[in-house]
Amino acid sequence: MATLAFAHYNLRAPRALLDDLRDFYCDVVGLHVGARPPFRSFGYWLYAGEQDVLHLSEAGPGATAPDPIATTFDHAAFRCSGRAGFERKLAQRGVPFRVAEVPLTGMVQLFFHDPAGNGVELNFAAGGD
Repeated sequence: MATLAFAHYNLRAPRALLDDLRDFYCDVVGLHVGARPPFRSFGYWLYAGEQDVLHLSEAGPGATAPDPIATTFDHAAFRCSGRAGFERKLAQRGVPFRVAEVPLTGMVQLFFHDPAGNGVELNFAAGGD
């Protein structure tokens, strides 16, 4: 018995917010909408390359906002390249972000929030672009 890899994470929201999240993760983070099985509920699967990494699912009928549940979720992280381009895109969209460097490795991280308030981290190799 073994866990082989991380598969995806899922965000559930009312339709309007779901569409905002789709646009944000495609336009800002660089994911793209891809194939999704024909589930009964509406949603999107967003891909990084050939891998579905983020599933967006419509919240049930009558839902107007995410449930106020306290969790330990802090952020989802993506390996990226082209840091300067991401920083320009975030600034142009008015998305506040902070930059950090991982001690010893020199990896650079950008931290910000999506339209639902979920944390997002973009990782860039040390000395990379």
